Amino acid sequence: MTGSSPAAPVLVIGANGYLGSHVTRRLVADGRDVRVMVREGANTIGIDDLEVTRFVGDIWDDAVLREAMTGCADVYYCVVDTRGWLRDPAPLFHTNVEGTRNVLDIAVEPGVAEGLRKFVFTSSYVTVGRRRGHVATEADTISEAADARLTPYVRSRVQAENLVMDYARNHGLPGVAMCVSTTYGGADWGRTPHGAIIAGAAFGKLPFVMSGIELEAVGVDDAAQAMLLAAEKGRVGERYLISEKMISNAEVVRIAAEAAGVAAPTRTMPLALSYAMAALGSAKARLTGTDERLSLGSLRLMRAEALVDCSKARRELGWQPRPVEESIREAAKFWVGLREAKRASRSAG
Repeated sequence: MTGSSPAAPVLVIGANGYLGSHVTRRLVADGRDVRVMVREGANTIGIDDLEVTRFVGDIWDDAVLREAMTGCADVYYCVVDTRGWLRDPAPLFHTNVEGTRNVLDIAVEPGVAEGLRKFVFTSSYVTVGRRRGHVATEADTISEAADARLTPYVRSRVQAENLVMDYARNHGLPGVAMCVSTTYGGADWGRTPHGAIIAGAAFGKLPFVMSGIELEAVGVDDAAQAMLLAAEKGRVGERYLISEKMISNAEVVRIAAEAAGVAAPTRTMPLALSYAMAALGSAKARLTGTDERLSLGSLRLMRAEALVDCSKARRELGWQPRPVEESIREAAKFWVGLREAKRASRSAG
């Protein structure tokens, strides 16, 4: 699985997603022969202006997967179901675990694996074992059996990453896992949950800020660059933490509002009240059978237990991220620009 030509094509699976579209744009800018794989009917506005070879199918379409991957030097796998608020977690495991397994099975087939240099897998920093008072590294693992507090979303991400590592150890997959933290930046066409918070701040529509919420964060362009560096320099069977710093939700909102030229919300919601509202959301989900975005599970995802150390990516990959504050400003300006463009379009019509 070595000796691939730099001119060989590369493939981005899930290229229409937030990180996937930025990976695709960087590859095109580097002059690579880029293939993309997207689902039928997917919103592809983030890559529609790029010259790429498009394969239409999902991660269960073996024929399309086989055709798209064959002959590729690198495969970037950017498919993930991030809906941690789902009342029924079955879709999370279907996509994040079983879907990943299906793609890996195709990737190690003899006709597909020949010439494959790297399989760069989009994982998450939630797969790293974190605890208060300890700076976590890639060496900190999570034991599902030992931690009953893990949400279904986190379990699905841990299981998916473990699959990739198992295929690297035992099935010849040149896999590298990228444990990416919360991404901020422009061109958020799918309006990610964290992007929606920035949009609300930029439009001056956030009534309050949730206090006590801190997240590891990184610019989406910097995360995409780390993915490309992993294909070039990453060690097979290794995982790399990709985050620039921990930042509070209040600081994110303040930076976004300032970049948009509006006042940041002055009221805060105490953490205890956030938990009370999340408990109500969880109760409502059980009683009504609906999916509530604010639930105890989703709130736990928004709270980071501890800092993480990303020096391995800097040292081994040569990764040098920008301050995430720059990406937050870019995100705010994206939303403001998008709103102005829509207003101009309505006026012209």
